Amino acid sequence: MADPLVSVVVPTYNRAYCLERTLASALSQTHRNLEIVIVDDGSTDATEELISTIRRRDARVRYFKQPNKGVATARNAGFAQCSGEFIGLLDSDDVWRPWKIELQLACMTRFPDVGMIWTDMQAIDADGREMSGAYLRPMYSAWDHFSVGNLFATQVPIGTFAPRFADEYGTRLFHFGEIFSEMLIGNLVHTPTALLRRSRLDKVGGFDESLCPAGEDYDFHLRTCREGPVGFIDLPTITYQVGMADALSRHAVSLSTNFLKVVTRTLSEDRGRLHLSPDKIDWVLADANTWVGQVMLDEGDDMKARKHLARSLRYRPFHARTAKLAALAMMPPALRNTVRSLWAATKKRP
Repeated sequence: MADPLVSVVVPTYNRAYCLERTLASALSQTHRNLEIVIVDDGSTDATEELISTIRRRDARVRYFKQPNKGVATARNAGFAQCSGEFIGLLDSDDVWRPWKIELQLACMTRFPDVGMIWTDMQAIDADGREMSGAYLRPMYSAWDHFSVGNLFATQVPIGTFAPRFADEYGTRLFHFGEIFSEMLIGNLVHTPTALLRRSRLDKVGGFDESLCPAGEDYDFHLRTCREGPVGFIDLPTITYQVGMADALSRHAVSLSTNFLKVVTRTLSEDRGRLHLSPDKIDWVLADANTWVGQVMLDEGDDMKARKHLARSLRYRPFHARTAKLAALAMMPPALRNTVRSLWAATKKRP
């Protein structure tokens, strides 16, 4: 592979306070043949002025503004403007390591069937202190069910095909293979770490905008894995700030209900391609319904909570945690709050 053009899609909304740092990390990549496609999703702060200043310094930056429609629409709008053979995804509050794209391209050059590669991530707090040098697994609970070694069929030391990285990272592993079935358990990919081939993106077709404001990332990566082999570099290539004020953790209802929707749709459309036992599929459906039931209980929607918790128990009878939640959902709110307070006090006792 000569010097392929990589298009970097950066959706942003009122992030002028941190966007310059993010863009600097993309523009300072050791792989220089980049275009940075910024999609401003209706910002009302100084984003446009900031980008104008940056564009005067670097012609690789392209800027598009649209009415506020959400991150999935912004990313899809960015995809439509991309010219590159490869597509990188970067959120406007994250920071890339300088060699991120170079390393991912080295992997894709050596293994041309791999359509997407993602990596681990470093986490920092609001004051810039490191919280974790390997935050992917704590952030995405689906990793609790896998080790990297049993998730992917093949592991190759980076130093065997990327001599530029041999001294520092040569013994670290690049893992790759087919993991569509395993991805049904839950999301394993942090979007701003991902690099895709344009040919794979064309098959996937972008983000499902109907799933906003949360849950579209899981659907996108699940469909990406459906289309063929993917790879994972067990190395942090981005810095992610935990606890941003507009983090997706606020969207528990959308995250849980959309996860159940995507799992149900995938089972309906692609069950024949999933190499999971009936018991495992029942477990996935039970877990998804328990998640929705718990969120609905916390939101005070007792009817929906009871419905989903009952469904969960049909898939996985006698599950203690789900049964406890179902019992809570049947109680009057005042009694429920008292019981929860008693449970919490019991847990705190030495």
